Amino acid sequence: MANPLADCVSSLRSSNHLLANSISILDSGVNDFPRLAKVLQTTKHFELLPSSALSAAQSRLLSSLTPEFNALLSRVETHLDRLERREQALIARCELLEGRLSMSGEDNEAMGKGASGAMGRKSLAGESDGSREALRLKQARAKKERLGYAVERLSLQAQQRERQLRKSVAAQ
Repeated sequence: MANPLADCVSSLRSSNHLLANSISILDSGVNDFPRLAKVLQTTKHFELLPSSALSAAQSRLLSSLTPEFNALLSRVETHLDRLERREQALIARCELLEGRLSMSGEDNEAMGKGASGAMGRKSLAGESDGSREALRLKQARAKKERLGYAVERLSLQAQQRERQLRKSVAAQ
């Protein structure tokens, strides 16, 4: 009887040894699953889109950027117009001041000569009416020139105000 049980025990031991080997093989395979999952995982580096989706995205981007570009362009145009008006005003002012300087230089010369000449003439007893008339004529011409410059300055100011008014009406 010992013999049949010995065969049973030996068969049980060989089954136990076979199960232990199977467990060790399965354990080594299961321990490697996380690494295998990472190795076998696919990574998308580039995503391909159909051309219709791409053109739709481009048109949406264009439609969203166009109003902003137009607003920026109008702001730049307004600023350039303002700078142009300022430049024209400065040029007009420069011309006006140049005219005044040349006029005041001529007036000072005429006044200096006229005053000293008048004093010298008054001291002379035989002063003619012709020289007085010439002095008055010279003073009248100087006054006419001053008034001409004043009219020119006022017309330039009026033109500038008209431009400003047109720009403000156009901006509204």
